[in-house]
Amino acid sequence: MSAEHKRALAQGREQSRIVRSYLEALEQHRPKRGRKRTPESIKKQLNDIKSAMRDASAFERVHLLQQRKDLEAELDRHTATNNGESLATLEKAFVKVVAPYSDAKGISYSTWREVGVPAEVLSRGGIARTRG
Repeated sequence: MSAEHKRALAQGREQSRIVRSYLEALEQHRPKRGRKRTPESIKKQLNDIKSAMRDASAFERVHLLQQRKDLEAELDRHTATNNGESLATLEKAFVKVVAPYSDAKGISYSTWREVGVPAEVLSRGGIARTRG
């Protein structure tokens, strides 16, 4: 195997790793029904719970503590994904490799969209919406 061939294989593996990581992160962050919560709104709720804890009875406190744990876990999911990489970081890497990866694997715009990749991300990555 030539050095060029080995480089191409390594590049393909790296592109596959980036695409896989991004798609897995998208899957984890798939929107749920109802009102969307932002990290800021979660932090506000955590502050509200902290204030409410001062005057809470033991019975109320147990429920507030559980609610705090749930919100902290949700906040962690919002800010970190695969191995601590944020969705924004994974998205930037995906945008860089999506065009060559799509060309090499024959993946169309509509397939990426069906899997849940936002149109704006594909546009930034150079994947045009085409007919066919």
